[in-house]
Amino acid sequence: MNKVIKIGTRDSQLALWQAHTVQDKLQALGYSTKIVSVKSQGDLKLDTPLYELGITGVFTKILDVAMLNNTVDIAVHSLKDVPTALPKGIVQGAVLNRASTQDILVTKQAIDLSKPCTIATGSLRRKAQWLHQYPNHTVVNLRGNVNTRLQKLQDNPWQGAIFAKAGLERIKVLPKNYTNLYWMTPAPAQGAMVVVGLQDDLFCLQAIEKLNHAPSQICTQIERDFLRTLEGGCTAPIGALAKIEGDTIQFVGSLFSLDGTKKVAIEKTISLHLASTAGEAIAKELLQRGADVLLKEIKERMNL
Repeated sequence: MNKVIKIGTRDSQLALWQAHTVQDKLQALGYSTKIVSVKSQGDLKLDTPLYELGITGVFTKILDVAMLNNTVDIAVHSLKDVPTALPKGIVQGAVLNRASTQDILVTKQAIDLSKPCTIATGSLRRKAQWLHQYPNHTVVNLRGNVNTRLQKLQDNPWQGAIFAKAGLERIKVLPKNYTNLYWMTPAPAQGAMVVVGLQDDLFCLQAIEKLNHAPSQICTQIERDFLRTLEGGCTAPIGALAKIEGDTIQFVGSLFSLDGTKKVAIEKTISLHLASTAGEAIAKELLQRGADVLLKEIKERMNL
């Protein structure tokens, strides 16, 4: 184990926490490692909604390039940020044990959601689901890393902002004033960390494979297959969550219009042995239920 594994990561506090977590696990197995951090386009353009940047891979492209240039050997990402189709030569090596999948509403004080409110989020999925639940509310754009977004909430006259609970818990900035949004379907693979490597780098792939948590890998793969089959290159408000219960998988998935007025959803119980094909099959069923028409509308609205 004399090779030093160079771990690529973005340089936000959360991304570095994830990279150090992988580093600690690899070093505990006897591997030598080094962390290499970079900034992505998604980190630099904080005033632009993610979908206007071309969201597919906006946080991962620069690390893909670094890996293909051999500047880094592996990269650590939040799996929900990773495109469903990886670049040629790069493969998924491990999904770590998944944390909370929940979205939460962070507030500065107690608020009455029955009254008009302004809620902040940079996510089309969260915006659409929030407006579906609270059509009398206004949703404004919020970008930046976790700490930046928390500070923007304090600095602006908004009533609240939506976050992934896992990110705030990981870097220990979960505030007192928050509400679990049990009704909101999370992003596919939310709460999961992934490690990717070069297809031909057997040393690194064998190393990171030891970090894989099979139940998390199975569930996130179903969710990402569902997303890939629905999305077709379109950035859309799509939620998905799979959970293993005994020898079955409980799945919920949804697609919303951009303004939240329309919703197509599905709930399924699947045998665990059908996991490898479940995501695609459920997405095709949702398309037959009207998701195809809604996706066409979304593409037209976004000029895709």
